[in-house]
Amino acid sequence: MATQPGTGPDPIDVAVGARVRLARKTLGMSQQALAEAVGITFQQIQKYERGANRVSASMLAKIARTLGTPVAELFGASDAARGLTDEVANLLGEPGALDLLRAYVQLPRLSRPALVTFLASLGKAALGGPEASP
Repeated sequence: MATQPGTGPDPIDVAVGARVRLARKTLGMSQQALAEAVGITFQQIQKYERGANRVSASMLAKIARTLGTPVAELFGASDAARGLTDEVANLLGEPGALDLLRAYVQLPRLSRPALVTFLASLGKAALGGPEASP
């Protein structure tokens, strides 16, 4: 069933794409490497990861096999807390997010709250929040 023009990608396709992106990034694999392994272009991987194109069942199986993960995990069928997983996958799919998390866990535990406070204030300042004024 095709989506109506202007309605955007199906949320399920977006969620599957986010899980593919998260699994790929977790392995440190590039879109190009994944694409070559499954026999498609990296542009097609980009479209899958954004949810712009639907992943066929056979392609999802190839991708899962390449990433060393069960198809059910990429589809979200095996996850009782799927909504939370989708949110985390989307957040970690942001450019630099996984690198930031890796750096965060290398910090001493006592330093982590200061970093979180700093980043939160930086985000508020960027949005013109209360911390934006001197």
